[in-house]
Amino acid sequence: MIQVVKLNKSYGHHVLFSDVSFSLGKNERIGLVGRNGHGKTTLLRIIAGTETADEGQIIVPQCYRIGYLTQHLNFTKSTVLEEASLGIDVSDETWGNTYNVESILLGLGFSVEEFSKDPRSFSGGFQLRLNLAKLLASKPDLLLLDEPTNYLDILSVRWLVRFLQNWRGEIMLVTHEQEFMNQVSTHIMGIHRAKVRKVKGDTAKYYEQLFKDEEIYEQTRLNQTKKREQTEAFVERFRAKASKARQVQSRLKVLEKTATTAKLEDIKSLEFQFAWTEFPGKWPMELRDVSFSYDRNSPPLFSGVSLSVGKRDRIAVIGRNGKGKTTLLRLLAKELEPTAGEITHSDNLKLGYFGQTNVNRLDLEKTVEEEIVSVVPNSNRGLARSLCAAMMFEGDAALKKIRVLSGGERSRVLIGKILATPCNCLVLDEPTNHLDLESTNSLCTALERFNGAVIMVTHSEMLLHRLASRLVVFDNGDAFVFEGRYVDFLKRIGWRDEQTNANGETEAVSSKSKKLLRQQKAEITTRRNQVLVPLRNEIGKIETEISELEKNEKELLELILQNSQNNNGNKIGELSKNLKNCRDRCQRLYDKLDSKTQELDGLVEKFENELQTLGAK
Repeated sequence: MIQVVKLNKSYGHHVLFSDVSFSLGKNERIGLVGRNGHGKTTLLRIIAGTETADEGQIIVPQCYRIGYLTQHLNFTKSTVLEEASLGIDVSDETWGNTYNVESILLGLGFSVEEFSKDPRSFSGGFQLRLNLAKLLASKPDLLLLDEPTNYLDILSVRWLVRFLQNWRGEIMLVTHEQEFMNQVSTHIMGIHRAKVRKVKGDTAKYYEQLFKDEEIYEQTRLNQTKKREQTEAFVERFRAKASKARQVQSRLKVLEKTATTAKLEDIKSLEFQFAWTEFPGKWPMELRDVSFSYDRNSPPLFSGVSLSVGKRDRIAVIGRNGKGKTTLLRLLAKELEPTAGEITHSDNLKLGYFGQTNVNRLDLEKTVEEEIVSVVPNSNRGLARSLCAAMMFEGDAALKKIRVLSGGERSRVLIGKILATPCNCLVLDEPTNHLDLESTNSLCTALERFNGAVIMVTHSEMLLHRLASRLVVFDNGDAFVFEGRYVDFLKRIGWRDEQTNANGETEAVSSKSKKLLRQQKAEITTRRNQVLVPLRNEIGKIETEISELEKNEKELLELILQNSQNNNGNKIGELSKNLKNCRDRCQRLYDKLDSKTQELDGLVEKFENELQTLGAK
């Protein structure tokens, strides 16, 4: 067990954490949460011994090994396999061969052919994967992982979840991927208001406890404030009366001994709200048999992709890294031209594009405010400043030069520029990288509320489950459109690199029969979604209208109350009539919603029976 005792850490006047104590028990896997800049990475570095605390101590058992995932790249071997094998503990006989190292490399997305390549020949993302492989192969007692999924594709993330769930030892993990954290962690620990709180369970349980405690704190503070005000009023009223002198003195002593509970400071959050402009047509973009190759003399990166993008679609582009996902988004954003096929952009399309390379196009000598002003209509400086604040660049922080910002801060500037630009289609390439968990949830909510189309590359299964209604899947050299949600894809087709055996373990497979079955399932799924997608869209519109009517009902009730207080009878009558019409309309829509939902449930069951029949063959 590791004991952290009365730890303090500050940078100048900024206190990260104060008087922090906690323990890490045997086989505990702790998910560490908190806002960016609140000290998560610093705490990991202090435990790893790469940074020192101002005060306090960390008690570690003898011969206890701590492994920390570092971003520092220093390769000494000539091949990937040799470099990853450096992590093997030679004293552990069960790890005396390279089989386990090879399994880890395959799980993290390296191919067998790449085992013999020079580590320095790979991209930065794959070099960081190699660092992770070396760390996992070393089998430390405690794994310290700081954003391990940032450079992983969705299949590698899924593999890493299974690997860490079976880890025999302790883990402390920082990640913005909520589902990943919940799948791996046994406990959640948060750094909040310079203190730590540890809760057994998932992130939902942690935040539920946090909000409950803060609610109790605030209610206690208000009660104390009320009592103090009552006491002060009594003293002020009877101070001059001799008959009350003893009571006044008694209450003054009570006031002196009563500590004042400070009001909790508001914690700034990213505030996403994408500016939307109406799209009058039906299809903002269409792809017809699109193929692309960076070298026309080589096989295409992908081929035969056809897709019609609806004006309220939520399309996720998923698959292995290096297979063409980012390239497809660059084609949609007109940064590249297809090698074959055609991409049609509507004249009314207004695109908001967040690309991996776009961050590098920010002017290093401009300030945050100047970058935002450059895209704000009429160079409205007030609007630019409010957007800067929404992206957590308040006051003088908006005057920082781009060159002094971190990668995460530059990403926030780019998102701010997109927020400033009215659009009807968002094209986003891994937008949650560099965001903390709270900001990722905020972004997801904003995307759910956005009235236009969203096309997004992501490895976050939380975003996929919440947002995606259609998929473009890059898997094993193919790129195809799946008309359905991510849960349907996993259930009906799944990743061809994965198959669950009788022991619940996942292993690599490849067979013609599976490919044929996948094609048959895809045909049924496509036919199903041709029926279900329009019906779901209709249900969504009904729900939206109900929401607007309920909002209108609330406003009418408030107006009736105001006019009642002003004795405005004529206005009350008019408002009451409007309220009745609103409620009647709302009830009719609820009846229609119930009918359409029953129709949808029946159709879903029908198609599921078809798929189950196919699976039984």
